[in-house]
This record gives sequence, structure tokens and C-alpha cells, in this order.
Amino acid sequence: MTTDTSRPVRVRIAPSPTGDPHIGTAYIALFNYVFAQKHNGQFIVRIEDTDQSRFRKDSEAMILDCLKWVGLTWDEGPDVGGPHAPYRQSERTQLYREYANVLLGKGHAYRCFCSSERLENVRKDRMAQKLQGGYDRHCRTLSADISEQKSKAGEPFTIRMKMPFIGHTTFNDGLRGPVSFENEGIDDQVLLKSDGFPTYHLANVVDDHEMQISHVIRGEEWISSTPKHVVLYQMFGWQPPEFTHLPLLRNADKSKISKRKQPTSILYFRRKGILPDALRNFLALMGWSYGDDKEIFSTKDMIEHFSLQRMTLGGPVFDLEKLAWINGHYMRHMPTDAYVNHLRKEVFSEDYLTQVVPLIRDRIEKFEDFIAATHFFFSGDLRYDPQLLLTKGRSPSETAKILSDALDALEVLESWTVTDLTAAMESFLASKNLKAKDVYMPLRVATTGAKETPPLFDSMQVVGKEMVRRRIRCAVSVLNAMPAPEGTTEQKTPAAPQKN
Repeated sequence: MTTDTSRPVRVRIAPSPTGDPHIGTAYIALFNYVFAQKHNGQFIVRIEDTDQSRFRKDSEAMILDCLKWVGLTWDEGPDVGGPHAPYRQSERTQLYREYANVLLGKGHAYRCFCSSERLENVRKDRMAQKLQGGYDRHCRTLSADISEQKSKAGEPFTIRMKMPFIGHTTFNDGLRGPVSFENEGIDDQVLLKSDGFPTYHLANVVDDHEMQISHVIRGEEWISSTPKHVVLYQMFGWQPPEFTHLPLLRNADKSKISKRKQPTSILYFRRKGILPDALRNFLALMGWSYGDDKEIFSTKDMIEHFSLQRMTLGGPVFDLEKLAWINGHYMRHMPTDAYVNHLRKEVFSEDYLTQVVPLIRDRIEKFEDFIAATHFFFSGDLRYDPQLLLTKGRSPSETAKILSDALDALEVLESWTVTDLTAAMESFLASKNLKAKDVYMPLRVATTGAKETPPLFDSMQVVGKEMVRRRIRCAVSVLNAMPAPEGTTEQKTPAAPQKN
């Protein structure tokens, strides 16, 4: 398992602005950053925003801000520029079209005129025949003349790559050594969609070549896509980068971490009071060993001792209790002035207090009551009185199901404002034929820990999306732990998070 660093080291991360900044992005970014620092290379941030159906306008800014908060810097990117700008794929679409046409001209790609309905029917038919799902290459045999005629007639089409039918494609993985795939099992991947935007596969290869990326260090979920990328490099006649696929972050049950089981947003960890130094230290331990059983070390120390060969392939468990222990160590060793400054900046910031005060100013008469009236705005997980969570006339499992379903309705919100929260919950009530009292009181208790609080949706807006989601899951866990009423057997709602 060797890594070639004979050419100038240039690495990148390419997050998609489709939601909250994911902790997995920080994990992959850290290892790219450290690798670049170790080899006197350059670290690039590129925004992969070609999936217009899932694109969120605010997501890019959140991603960049969170990576900076984590303590990472980059040499080139959409915010700092660089010699290979632009660094947003949506601003490079003409380049991808040109390269797609190059492949058409070389006979390595073809236009596909199949409708989405036909593609879905093909997929279902192949599954029914117990064949590998995917495209049946229906348009691959179209003559160049017919393809051109259809195109000029205005028929919509995608551009697909012509994967070889026979043989195998092999690449060397920096952690696994040679990895080989049989070509007959690989689909003719769409490279350019009918809207003119590229798929990840074409844009990824073109940008990595144009930006002179020497090493691609990414999550292991991309291993199955790598042979397509290797073949594309061969079709263009380009030198591919070195590939290394890092093990995915896992839950305790070894499943891939997801927001349905535990917090995954970097915003949550910042809101919870995790220090950037502690988070980097924790992420460094995800599959990498410093040596000598050492668990507390700086990023500078990691760079000095770093090699990919110290990575292990067993899925690293994202243990929130371990993160809390590491964070506690860093907190105890903070100088007092730094500790106070952190509280002022992150916990009791002017901006946050300005949001809290209007909600409680009419509810208290002495400043000494401020903390008691606002504690849930500054706390993490809450301690619940199970009886307060229960909706009158409903069992624990029924209430848990209502809260869990309400969470599903909240998960899809891109904006977390009083207006959006109100609209989402009103729609939820109507879709489930529920009354406000069935939902709002358990939701209020889940969010605040009490029945008497400032207005519910105002409170939810200030507490924030990440913390509210976490608290609802915790409340569902508490409800699921309650005994069923005598003489009944209840089905528990599977939404219990890991403890931290």
C-alpha cells in the first residue's frame, strides 16, 4: 500500500451544497488538508453544485463557514480564487459540454434518447428477470447519422459513456492495493444530462484533470464509481490521480452514520459547544492511529506523524461519548481568558442573546430569573418528565409516533423560521388528521422540557434546527422507554439516538 508523491501534491474536497454541512465533509477535508501539509502540497475546495434539483442557495456559505470554524484553510476555492477558477461546477458547464463532445467525436460516448418512462420500465424488467439493474444500452447501436438527425430535430437526449463490454478495470487504492471490477457489470454511465448539466462522474474527472489534482482522497462509497472514472481518464488520454478511499464513519451498529440515528451536522456540534481543536482531534482518530495509544494530539502533531498507511479499514465508530471526553480534556486545559472569550463568542453571544431576550422580557420581573426562564436556550440534551411528554388520551407509543412523524415533516425544511415551522406543522396536522393539542404540547416539551414557555415556533427558531431535531429524537427515546399501559402490547417507534 504505497502512495506516489513524485508529482506536486494537489488534493481537493468537493462538497455538494444540498443541505446542512455534514460531519463527514469535515472528516474527509481534514485528511486531505493534513496530506497536503505533510507533502508541502496544495488543498483545494471545489463546489459540486450541478444537481440543481437538490441545490440550496444557503448551503455553500454554511459549508465554507463550518470548515473555517473547524480550523481548516485552503489554497484555492470559490471564496479565495486561484489559477483554476471558477471553483463552482455550475460556472463550468460549457467546459463539460465541450469534453462530452470530445468523447462523442472519439466514439467513446453516444446520445441516449430514451425517455424517463422507458428507462424506468427497463429497470423494472431487468429486476424481474433477476438481471443487474441499469440501462440496456438501447441507443448505443444508433448510427451516427440517425443520432445527429434526432439531435437536430430537437429530441431531448443525454450523453452516455461507452463502457467496455469485456475485460476488467483495475486501479490501485492507497489503502487496499489493487482493486478490480469486471467491465460487463458496469453501466453505460450518463455523463451529460438532458438539461446540459454534467453528472458527478464527468465533472469530477474533468475538474480533477483541469485542476491538476494528484491524489483523490475520498470516502469509500465512491469505490464502485472509480472504474468509470479510470475508464474516462483512459478515453481522454489523461493520467489519472492516485486514489485513496477512506473508511466511512459508522454508528455503533456499524451502519453508516445518518441524521436519523444521530447528529451529523457540523452546526450541531458547534451549537453543542464542541471546540474546533477537539473535533479535529476526534476526527483524526477515525480510522487513523497516531501510535503509542496516544489519543490527544494537535493537528500539527498529526501532520508530523501522518501517513495513510496508519489508516485502518474497519469502519470507525463515531462515538459521541468519546468526542465529549476529548472535548472535556481541551476545555480543562484552556486558559481562563480563552474560556471566557469562548463563552462570550459562542454561548452568550450578543447575536444570540438578542434573539432570546424578546421572547422572555415580558415573562420575568427580575434579572435573577433570567437563567431559570431561558435555560433551555443554552442547554444541550434536556431531562424530561415522561408524563409531561404524553398527549392526553394517548399512549407513550402513540405520542412517540406523532413526534417521530412530526420530525419527518421538519427534516425537509430548508429554512427554519417561524413562518416555515408554522406552515410545516399546519400541513402536518392536516395530512395526519390531528389536532393542534395532539402535536404542539409534546413538541413544546421536547423542545424546551416544560409546558409553559415562550411561543413554541419562536422558541424552536432560536434553539435551532440541529438542536431541536436532536431533542425530539431524545424525547421519542424517553417515550419508548415508558412501560405500555396494562393489558396492551405496543410497537415502539425506532428513533432512539445514541447517548452523549
